Amino acid sequence: MLRQPAFGRRLRKLRQARGLSQTALAGDGMSTGYLSRLESGARQPTERAVAYLAGRLGLDTADFEEPAGGSLAHALSLVSSTGSDGAMETLREALAAEGHEAPVLRWQALWQLAGQRRVQGDHDGEREYLDELVRLGESVGLVALRVRGLTRFARCLRTLGEIAAALDAAMEAHHLAREDDLDAEDRAAVLLALVSVEAEAGRMPDARAHADELVELVAGRSDTLWAEAMWTAAAVRLRQGDHTAAQGYLEEALEKFSSRDDLVLWLRLRFMASRLYLQKQPPDPRAAERCLTDAEPALAFVGTPGLRQDMLALKADVAFSCARYDEARVLLGELAEMELMMSYRDRVQLDILRNQLRIRSGDQSGVQGLRDLAEQAQASANIDLAAEIWRILAESLAGSATERGSATSGA
Repeated sequence: MLRQPAFGRRLRKLRQARGLSQTALAGDGMSTGYLSRLESGARQPTERAVAYLAGRLGLDTADFEEPAGGSLAHALSLVSSTGSDGAMETLREALAAEGHEAPVLRWQALWQLAGQRRVQGDHDGEREYLDELVRLGESVGLVALRVRGLTRFARCLRTLGEIAAALDAAMEAHHLAREDDLDAEDRAAVLLALVSVEAEAGRMPDARAHADELVELVAGRSDTLWAEAMWTAAAVRLRQGDHTAAQGYLEEALEKFSSRDDLVLWLRLRFMASRLYLQKQPPDPRAAERCLTDAEPALAFVGTPGLRQDMLALKADVAFSCARYDEARVLLGELAEMELMMSYRDRVQLDILRNQLRIRSGDQSGVQGLRDLAEQAQASANIDLAAEIWRILAESLAGSATERGSATSGA
């Protein structure tokens, strides 16, 4: 049975969510005064009144019951004050139960839940929430929220390897942010996503131009946003083969950005530096190994499964570069036993290394494995990744030919 004052609170929220006045909802079948007393909790609703109001609102009478987990607003307040797993579960239950809350409240709930999935490395789960969040963004009426939703959606799609869709989302966010002249933080967040996606799509001139715009936008700062901008600019230069500029950006970030500001980002900057040393010509695996040695103690404090997997993958790359092939195989074996919480690109990098090790051991299935990976990356619009795999395949084949030639000469 519906009881007051819970019924009145619920009725008022449902009416306001539809933008109706009391007069509009009451219509010809109920006095505005009676409706007002129902909403205030001063009158107990009759079955006839409940049925009439449900019909006017296009609901079932059961929709007037408060959700088991409490209201969405209450659940959001719990999350903001505690952030605990229990509070997040309450929020999830309230979101599932609430079908008629104000769009901005639903948007906030979806944002929080998507963020939880991202931290957990569950990018498929994150995408489910972001799909609804982006659809809802159009009805919220706030450009900043639309831009933030599209930006996070683009980053999630990039992580999943869906580059074409990620590019569409990032470009739309960039257009909206510039058109509405949003603040520097929102515009920088959009550029971070856009540059990364453009680089994956092989649109390096666009990525370079937007990376320069990003660096200019955050000039004079030394916070997390600035460090991410330096990281992103370094990644673009690295992919263009400009290792000197990439190293300059990274060294500035490593010097100025404190672990006290964001320990996870501090760690990732060192992971990025390690990759830089492996990719520069000639590679410097010893310097890459020193970066990992500096970073490893921090894993005791922020050692999420995803970060630990990144560390193992980088250690395997370093071992391969140092010709410690058995060590690289052991590390890849450890990763194979885990539920990977990595981006599409990082998963492919592991497969690349496995096939390189096969070729090194004389197993020519590694050649076909690299070809398959390159074709798959190309088909999914990961043009930059595809080009990298074709390059590695060519170098692997050239190296094998050289080794066979040396063996023949020695014989």
